[in-house]
Amino acid sequence: ILMVDEKGKNMKCLTFFLMLPETVKNRSKKSSKKGNSGTSSSSKLPPVCYEIITLKTKKKKKMAADIFPRKKPASTNTTAVQQYHQQNLNNNNTIPAPNWQGLYPTIRERNAVMFNNDLMADVHFVVGPPGGTQRLPGHKYVLAVGSSVFHAMFYGELAEDKDEIRIPDVEPAAFLAMLKYIYCDEIDLAADTVLATLYAAKKYIVPHLARACVNFLETSLSAKNACVLLSQSCLFEEPDLTQRCWEVIDAQAELALKSEGFCDIDFQTLESILRRETLNAKEIVVFEAALNWAEVECQRQELTATIENKRKVLGKALYLIRIPTMALDDFANGAAQSGILTLNETNDIFLWYTAAKKPELQFVSKPRKGLVPQRCHRFQSCAYRSNQWRYRGRCDSIQFAVDKRVFIAGFGLYGSSCGSAEYSAKIELKRQGVILGQNLSKYFSDGSSNTFPVWFEYPVQIEPDTFYTASVILDGNELSYFGQEGMTEVQCGKVTVQFQCSSDSTNGTGVQGGQIPELIFYA
Repeated sequence: ILMVDEKGKNMKCLTFFLMLPETVKNRSKKSSKKGNSGTSSSSKLPPVCYEIITLKTKKKKKMAADIFPRKKPASTNTTAVQQYHQQNLNNNNTIPAPNWQGLYPTIRERNAVMFNNDLMADVHFVVGPPGGTQRLPGHKYVLAVGSSVFHAMFYGELAEDKDEIRIPDVEPAAFLAMLKYIYCDEIDLAADTVLATLYAAKKYIVPHLARACVNFLETSLSAKNACVLLSQSCLFEEPDLTQRCWEVIDAQAELALKSEGFCDIDFQTLESILRRETLNAKEIVVFEAALNWAEVECQRQELTATIENKRKVLGKALYLIRIPTMALDDFANGAAQSGILTLNETNDIFLWYTAAKKPELQFVSKPRKGLVPQRCHRFQSCAYRSNQWRYRGRCDSIQFAVDKRVFIAGFGLYGSSCGSAEYSAKIELKRQGVILGQNLSKYFSDGSSNTFPVWFEYPVQIEPDTFYTASVILDGNELSYFGQEGMTEVQCGKVTVQFQCSSDSTNGTGVQGGQIPELIFYA
């Protein structure tokens, strides 16, 4: 049969055979006998043939997700789907209701029902260390599709037909997170399990999940966890994460060294930090951090935390601390009285400070290079007038954003335009109204149009593509210089900085002119 559509185009015919039930066949045979009484009884009626007429098209095949788009929860079916999924997350291993397949329009959703579900499970995993195990169901086919390790385990040449597999080196929560990714194509990471999940993803070669774990760690990286993540990134061979950790440790060294996480690192990571040339910290802070680590290490080795045992666990790493580069006061009141140094070492270091002929020392005596701060200057010129720029407790403020992670160390401010003067400055750095750093200090200006640095106690980490608010409240009797011909975007080395006006500014500072001419940062 040739059919045409409304526009006169030929329509494609697709023919298939439908085998009818026996009752229908029998009716067909009876009617056939009535109409053809002379026909041989041995002849058989051929299957009924139906022609399905379909419009000829060049469109791509639609997937189930396209035919059945997901809708907001409005029906009992959707509620049931969420209920079963939540039960699986809670490890209830609930068997779905009859005809559960009809609740899920896509193969992805139907496959997700099997996550942590005993239904049709052909393998079980006993996950976790002794005393903290959890028995989890699995489906070999699904697991083999998601991991080459599971494929080799279940279908490889050396596959073993075991109904139960013990995995003592992976935490149950991390293993569940990996299974959820394999079954549901969903990544569900938490700060307290992401490292364990990364270990599981590495062990079973699930690279996309491993990459997601690394990205999660990079975005949550801070001075508090940088040392621990440095240790783990080296273990997992993630060079990008390692580099990110070093950036944070270098710029916020004192915060990182004082963090609880520093005491949890291994000896090799300790040595690498103590060797670091670009560590931006006072040496007395490095020394105190090493002693804190030694005390915790004694506990790990079940040793009494005596001076002798602390020195024992530090070993040769003690000589990586650049004690001769400390300020004399720091050495005399700190390291010299700590008891960790021998009497000869203490005497030699005192001679190093005072004697013309300095003794040989086992300690590194060359100061660390630290980091060189960069300055982003946003004005093309500056000026002064008889009635500007005056300070009466009002706020000068500007908003900025960067395209790469940086660490704001302080601001460069203008000084007096009427000769030498001293100012009191309260500087502040906020993100969406939350104070990230602030400091109250004084600076002395010499009457020139130069900028004068005012520092935060610790550098503040700034994430890319987010606007932050830099503010200062100055208190001084003298008028100061002010910037003009301001720029909305400044390229400073490899960092691009954008500026916009802030609603917090009540003293006239904006993009085009005013105070806060410089951002001082590490990158």
